[in-house]
Amino acid sequence: MQTEIIISGFGGQGVLFAGQLLAYAGMGEGKQVTWIPSYGPEMRGGTANCTVIISDEEIGSPFVRNPTAVVAMNLPSLLKYEKVVKPGGILVVNASIINQIPTRSDIRIVSIPGNEISEKIGDRRMTNMVLIGGLIANLPVLPLESLEKALAEHLPARHQRLLPFNYQALRQGATFIAEKIP
Repeated sequence: MQTEIIISGFGGQGVLFAGQLLAYAGMGEGKQVTWIPSYGPEMRGGTANCTVIISDEEIGSPFVRNPTAVVAMNLPSLLKYEKVVKPGGILVVNASIINQIPTRSDIRIVSIPGNEISEKIGDRRMTNMVLIGGLIANLPVLPLESLEKALAEHLPARHQRLLPFNYQALRQGATFIAEKIP
């Protein structure tokens, strides 16, 4: 089985790291993976997105037209990627900063107040982990424990003190269940 995921938002929201984490967790599970980052000329505040493919078999192409899932961390990402999610797929929306309701009825929608949850945890930088937790709970491509293990193994040394916050963010995001089912 092959699962294609696009994560998109502003630079500085941890979009690329979230994608890397999924790829590392997939590798840890013995899966075939690809991770392709894309970002504008601005490092912070510009548009950033990445494509992750996790598969049980060899991946034919790293390019994705109609992903199984999209994580939209801001409104421009929702506007760009809602229309390309595969029918029956999943759309995870950061409801904290996206005030537009997705319009499709042929996909599952998980609306998560990512910023508010991460602020309650104590670090707004955890928003990406909250949304990834919501994705994994609704798209069981990898166990949550694999993401936690990948975090412990790949989080830079200077951020290792933040592991408990990352774990908490993943788990709290995982409590949000899809609102619409095709």
